[in-house]
Amino acid sequence: MKFALCLAACVASASAFVPNAVKPTFGTAIKGGQDFLEAEPYYDQSTVPVNVWKNKAPFTGKVVSTKRIVGPKATGETCHIIIDHDGDFPYWEGQSWGVMPPGVREKDGKPHSVRLYSIASSRYGDDMTGKTGSLCVRRATYWCPELKADDPAKKGICSNFLCDTQPGDEVMMTGPAGKVMLMPEEDPTTDYIMVATGTGIAPYRGFVRRLFAEDTPAARVYKGEAWLFLGVANSDALLYDDEFQAAKEKFPDNFRIDYALSREQENKKGGKMYIQDKVEEYADEVFDKLSNGAHIYFCGLKGMMPGITDMLQGVAAEKGIDYDEWLKGLKKAKQWHVEVY
Repeated sequence: MKFALCLAACVASASAFVPNAVKPTFGTAIKGGQDFLEAEPYYDQSTVPVNVWKNKAPFTGKVVSTKRIVGPKATGETCHIIIDHDGDFPYWEGQSWGVMPPGVREKDGKPHSVRLYSIASSRYGDDMTGKTGSLCVRRATYWCPELKADDPAKKGICSNFLCDTQPGDEVMMTGPAGKVMLMPEEDPTTDYIMVATGTGIAPYRGFVRRLFAEDTPAARVYKGEAWLFLGVANSDALLYDDEFQAAKEKFPDNFRIDYALSREQENKKGGKMYIQDKVEEYADEVFDKLSNGAHIYFCGLKGMMPGITDMLQGVAAEKGIDYDEWLKGLKKAKQWHVEVY
């Protein structure tokens, strides 16, 4: 059983981050069997919860922990935030939570609008109780060239609120939102190609935990390959690498990782290695997998998509494939999943 094999490698270190020291390891404890939040059959998506909690009647969650999960040389600060929902806010892997930051807008005195964040845990949560969920949040700041410093007046309201939370703090939440990033699990041989930049890794962490770290019905029968592409600036900015490496070590035939480190690697043209360059290195294999029914996912900043699209169009042209018809076919077969922000 996959769970038994992966247990030792996936147990938490959960050590606190020490500023200007080494990059923190990251992991969370795995408990018992995970089969008590499943549909019947487990791959039936007809009962996926959507928008149970709304803006006018939000849910109040409580922060369990907030930890910085990048090293000192990372570009910016990214935090992993675990929120207790006591089992009253069920969700599926690939969905998002809406967060309503406290306070009101200066311009009109109205409440801040809801910000959506992809959930970074499986439906069972990091503690496997089914009563928590996690977010992966990068603190949004604005560097003012005139001040030669961060301008606090232009910082991201919600991301800073979340990254500053302490255990016990309340978080007003809506959702869960979305179905576009769900995993189709009926065929256990399905390949998943997961492409992310930065905190776009969030939904894929849920996928990987469900398939390789938990004792779920999906994990017990999975025979396909889950292939993760992650683009970040440098090694210190890698997210959840401890967990991904543990899954890769235990399931080398089923899980694969490729990183694009723009400030540490070069692409084939001698320029910086961005996410589209890393995917292009394996273009033949990616296209073959898609032609055989693989599902491909994109999550991260919306600026990632033009480079991805241009690269795919170029590869298609080299192969004599009509890109527009190819993409139309993937969308019709529901193999193409995009969630960018």
